[in-house]
Amino acid sequence: MSTSSQLPTPAHTLADSMLSRRFGKETVNYFSSSPINRLSFLRTEHSFLSSALKHPSTKFVLLNNLAPLTRSPAELYTARYDEVRRLVAPDFFDRSEEDMIKNFDSRKTNPNLIFLGLDESNKENGMAWKTYTGTPFFALDVTPRGSEAQQSAAKDVVSALEEQGLSFFQTRVISTFTPEEAAIYAQSRALMDWNNRNTFCGTCGNPTLSVNAGTKRACPPTDAAITTEEGNPTSRPPCSTRTTISNLSFPRTDPTIIVAVVSHDGKRILLGRSKRFPPKWYSTLAGFIEPAESIEDAVRREVWEEAGVTLSRVVIHSSQPWPYPANLMIGAIAQVSEPAHETINLEHDPELEDARWFDVEEVEEALRIGTSDLSAEAGAEYKGGLKLPPPTAIANQLIRSAVDAEYFRGEKCSL
Repeated sequence: MSTSSQLPTPAHTLADSMLSRRFGKETVNYFSSSPINRLSFLRTEHSFLSSALKHPSTKFVLLNNLAPLTRSPAELYTARYDEVRRLVAPDFFDRSEEDMIKNFDSRKTNPNLIFLGLDESNKENGMAWKTYTGTPFFALDVTPRGSEAQQSAAKDVVSALEEQGLSFFQTRVISTFTPEEAAIYAQSRALMDWNNRNTFCGTCGNPTLSVNAGTKRACPPTDAAITTEEGNPTSRPPCSTRTTISNLSFPRTDPTIIVAVVSHDGKRILLGRSKRFPPKWYSTLAGFIEPAESIEDAVRREVWEEAGVTLSRVVIHSSQPWPYPANLMIGAIAQVSEPAHETINLEHDPELEDARWFDVEEVEEALRIGTSDLSAEAGAEYKGGLKLPPPTAIANQLIRSAVDAEYFRGEKCSL
């Protein structure tokens, strides 16, 4: 598979504008540029959701312990409603969110169901709602959990699908889907993982309820599972998530920096390796952004902590959603201003096993013939001295840009 076929190619990257002429074409990374219009403002409109749930064109991304259902490692399978109706009742969205919260009963469980949006490329056979037309997409958790009835229904759905030769793709990181399917899977996995991790309120500790079509968790004020002597639902203790805008109620995204570092003369690239990497495999440096820290400051801190190198200029390059579990990789290119600041020191943070400055020529060769994923078997026959991440990783895109004339003086690398 060529590099170009592994990466998204949205139309806006080809459009001419003053910004594109000044800064170049936008870099678009794997897991991004979904073909789905999320239509977030329709997530509380249950009449729309109810119609979308049962529409003939609707597609369901099924996750079992976060593993997606596939025809093969290269093809995501999307189910029809009649294949999951044993798990998802047709009246799933018939009640309003207000009624769902008012009548909350923690003894009753439902599978996590998330509205992803509309794929507007299929207007002829798609669902029409007001001015929007397309194929509705949902993500559904088919992991056997919850009540006995829910577990039984989930097992029945899974068995019926596996009898068709389908399987849930078990792998650490998926990089074999088409760019479009990868983006849809990333949205599904990240939101499903968040829902599964937040079944209890982070403020008061009581059970929560999935609302807003799976993109918010509510902490209901009462619970029918606990009643008064008169048989009325017992009021739960006051909780700030009900009275204020609370990030505890919404999915989190953890910002992470990842950076390709260029030497002062633009002739070398700083790369590091973790102990878990296979032989010869190096990558860019990365780390979490901390509270009250800018992206640029985080880049400088992480590079100094991990490799002892002091940076000067930092340029934000591109970003990549990373659904393991919910990171936003913010890519940067950075440079050292003086030779004295290039000395590597691994004695601060012991995270890296090794860090080295590689000549641009060796990096260019590795980009051409020595990229692989993190599995020990990948690229096992490669005889070169350096292996790098594949094009589906933002690290690869950063390294390519770091050896490009756009960022330092020299001949433009053509790969």
